[in-house]
Amino acid sequence: MNKKAQKLLLFLLFYAGIVHAQTVGTISGTVISSSNQPLKGITVTLLATPQKEAVTDGNGKFEFTGLEFMEYSIQVNSPDFATYQSGKFQLTVQQKELIIPTIVLQESINNLDEVVVQKEKSYIEHKIDRTVINVDALLSNAGADALEVLEKAPGIQVDENGTISINGKSGVMVFIDDKPTNLSGADLEMYLKSLPSSTLSQIEIITNPPAKYDAAGTAGIINIKTKKNRNVGFNGNFSSRLLQGRRSYSTNSLNLNYSKDKIRLYGNLSYAKQEIINHLYIFRRFKNEDESAKLLFDQNTRIYSRSNSGTIKLGMDYYLSDSSTLGVSVDGTFRSGLGTKAGESVLSSPAGVTDSIVRSNNYETRKFDYGAVNLNFRHDFDSLGTKITMDADYLHYTMDGDQRFVNATYQQDGMLKSTDELLGSLPSTINIYSFKTDYEQPLGSGKMDAGYKISYSKTDNIADYDDVTMGGIVPNYDRSNHFQYDEVINAAYVNYNVGFGKFSLQTGLRLENTTSKGNQLGNVEKPPSTFRRNYTNLFPTVYFSYQLDSVVNSQITLSYGKRINRPYYQSLNPFLSPLDKFTYYSGNPYLNPSFGNAVELQYNYTSLFSAALGYEKTRDNITESIEIRDGIYYSRPGNIGRSENLSLNLSTDLPVTKWWNFNLNTSVSYVSFKSQLYTETLNTEGAFWSVSGGNRFTFQKDWSAELGGRYISKQESAQFTAGARSAINLAVQKKILNKQGSIRFIFNDIFYSYLNKGVINNLRLTDASYRNLVDTRFVGLVFTYAFGKVIENKKKYEGGGAESEQNRIKG
Repeated sequence: MNKKAQKLLLFLLFYAGIVHAQTVGTISGTVISSSNQPLKGITVTLLATPQKEAVTDGNGKFEFTGLEFMEYSIQVNSPDFATYQSGKFQLTVQQKELIIPTIVLQESINNLDEVVVQKEKSYIEHKIDRTVINVDALLSNAGADALEVLEKAPGIQVDENGTISINGKSGVMVFIDDKPTNLSGADLEMYLKSLPSSTLSQIEIITNPPAKYDAAGTAGIINIKTKKNRNVGFNGNFSSRLLQGRRSYSTNSLNLNYSKDKIRLYGNLSYAKQEIINHLYIFRRFKNEDESAKLLFDQNTRIYSRSNSGTIKLGMDYYLSDSSTLGVSVDGTFRSGLGTKAGESVLSSPAGVTDSIVRSNNYETRKFDYGAVNLNFRHDFDSLGTKITMDADYLHYTMDGDQRFVNATYQQDGMLKSTDELLGSLPSTINIYSFKTDYEQPLGSGKMDAGYKISYSKTDNIADYDDVTMGGIVPNYDRSNHFQYDEVINAAYVNYNVGFGKFSLQTGLRLENTTSKGNQLGNVEKPPSTFRRNYTNLFPTVYFSYQLDSVVNSQITLSYGKRINRPYYQSLNPFLSPLDKFTYYSGNPYLNPSFGNAVELQYNYTSLFSAALGYEKTRDNITESIEIRDGIYYSRPGNIGRSENLSLNLSTDLPVTKWWNFNLNTSVSYVSFKSQLYTETLNTEGAFWSVSGGNRFTFQKDWSAELGGRYISKQESAQFTAGARSAINLAVQKKILNKQGSIRFIFNDIFYSYLNKGVINNLRLTDASYRNLVDTRFVGLVFTYAFGKVIENKKKYEGGGAESEQNRIKG
């Protein structure tokens, strides 16, 4: 770390240690039912700026500490009870500890002639720094997987490769319970598909994350929060889903929990079996210098893949005291699969006369294994919110694959002209070590967070290719490669939020220093090469909000943040992986990190309506790029010199009647991309529109249904123009087994219209387009069952130190 970085780090840590002693107050109370029973697990909201939340304990009690002397009111929301709203009361120097009168909640179930109505959670909630999606509020999410849940969330798009974007912006980091998923690309897609929605609680869309989060992800963070089991003894829940499209596949999961005295044990097991068939069509029109047609190329590839995957997580929390918790967890993921790609490529003259035909028959096996260990400690210094957490993480990835590529070329008359065969072996390992600590302390009417983190990542990737010839197997040194990459990141941050009257302010500053080294070892035909990088950056964040009324129904927020997007580890690896002899995928060791600055103005009126206007400008945006060289199609990650995104997002969640709820989310975005890319200058711009919505119906005798859909217009993204697509979905549910279980029927993409197609732009003397027909239409049957008893709410620690590093893994 250079001297400038050291000085900045010392300044941040010094600033983080400043403590202001100010007098603060406490508000407490009790929540009971109309039958005079204490209610546990009820969310109580303190209406102030900033707004605070507490959860009642086993005796129905709640408490807010560290409060400024001012006027407050209380609001209580629960799916099973009518909303409670208190009058206003004053916290003063003379009355520092205020115990409000007991809150009695009334049951919110009304019997009608045709339906039974129960108050539901809002689908969308808006907070100062994030949008929260309540997964269970959308019926069609029941029985879905995590990727399908994300696709339905407002502003989120998922392409045919499983790449996730927010309002057309790439560079999204995906977390589970504030921990990264460890995956990207196909592996992230598979993992999210193996995670059933029955284990999910909320989706947090954080377009401008606070300084506490790693600065990685220029488009922001998607944090998937899982359900926390608060049951005593041995208990849990089970979910099983069977889907039938062109092929059948299933997902099963089991969550277990045991809690007694000072020990809590928990675990999760899941298993998924999947078969996928899709057709990829690529058309290329090669041109002469005068733009006239030179050669036509039609490529039709039938892709079949089959995989088995499983996850396991085991953990223990030991409560050393009421204020200290020590925890350990181990988790792992395995995935094995095979895939075949049978294709036919036809080369013809502009008049349509066949010149030659290439038939490919490619085969690949793939293994992915991941294991992790986390040790964590949490200590609360006092009841005002002063606490410290520490995490130590070790993560290990092993990936291996064997490939066989066979291409046969036929002449115009059908005679075999030539055959070539290529064998490949691709073992790789990644090790990540991480330690972090976070400290929180109330300061007067506000709160300060500060922390430090260090991570070390080491990757080792080998690609061995051999040609099969008449004389035997011969090493292919042009395609073979051995690439090693090491990276160390040091980071420190400080964050402070405070409220004054109807105003609230949250500001933070994060310092990150990155040192990396890449080493391509070379072989007998290719010389070795190395590169080193060292860079230090500051990442400020600011949130300013103003409450437009006295009960926090209406609020406006202005935010700004700077982010970085580092390349995935394997994206730096210059491997060449063939689809066929005309199409190759590879990494790019010359990738630079991208930097983005974003500002957003947002208006919220409770959960009924939200509007957000955002602007982001990114330098060296990392995205897929395409190069045509000597008629060969190379797909690799590349840097786009400058990209801009201007978006307007509107959302509403309306109770039309007591038995019918309607939600609508729409966004309009304008994007532009400018860059020198290979032999061409990229200058692309355009607007696109997306809309998603749903109708939720609740009937008598525990029946419910949902009808919804989504639409995305034609969309520009760097070199690609994606075609419009849409989908209509249906879901029906019946609760069984005394409402502890349910059976659901789902029908996804009824009209088979959510198809991927588009145009590839900015190619040297080449026009290109594609169509990828994925198995998006399917029917499914889902069974879920939960068991257990509610007890006092003990905190389960969900920390983890290996954050953005884990998101940069792809297989």
